[in-house]
Amino acid sequence: MEKNDVARFRTAADRGEAEIVEKKSRFIACVFPVESEEEAQSMIESIRKKHHSARHNCYAYQIGTKNEIQKASDDGEPSGTAGKPILEVLTGENVKNTLIVVTRYFGGILLGTGGLVRAYGKSAKAGLENAGITEKVLCQKIRITADYTLLGKIQYEVGKRNMITEDTVYTDKAELTVLSEYAEADGFIKAVTEVTAAAAMCKKEEIVYI
Repeated sequence: MEKNDVARFRTAADRGEAEIVEKKSRFIACVFPVESEEEAQSMIESIRKKHHSARHNCYAYQIGTKNEIQKASDDGEPSGTAGKPILEVLTGENVKNTLIVVTRYFGGILLGTGGLVRAYGKSAKAGLENAGITEKVLCQKIRITADYTLLGKIQYEVGKRNMITEDTVYTDKAELTVLSEYAEADGFIKAVTEVTAAAAMCKKEEIVYI
């Protein structure tokens, strides 16, 4: 486990989009799950190309399980009226590894700073609601090799903990790859060792977020 890893975090479940209209200005929010700043910037550029005739493409993103990277842009709107309220939606929902871009097509009527803050925040929130929020859990992959006669006991321990069986291979022995919550991995391995009288071989593999 790396020093920056956390046991679980919230993130956008999928891409999402929402649109609101305020005094004839269209605000289109696009939400993306992202894994890196490079991916976020690539998505921002794709939105700029898609909405090249829009006056503003404002955005905010948080990346890293402890928000190691956090950025917001007003993209020409008055300072603090666009990027900040978008970012506040992310921080308010405690959503990480997520980008929100809000595109504004100006409708000819000035909204004022308060109106802009409300419109950008409202559209960002609606976009995130449409994308949905999911929780990622830090998991340890464990490969278990055992005789077929022990398979039932092992599967019972897996089921009891609501663990995910990622793969099962049947050769001369049964080989299961399971996902355990990171904090519970050692306890699970101990239980399998006990119920199989150490006849099952457990090997830790990579650590992943699921």
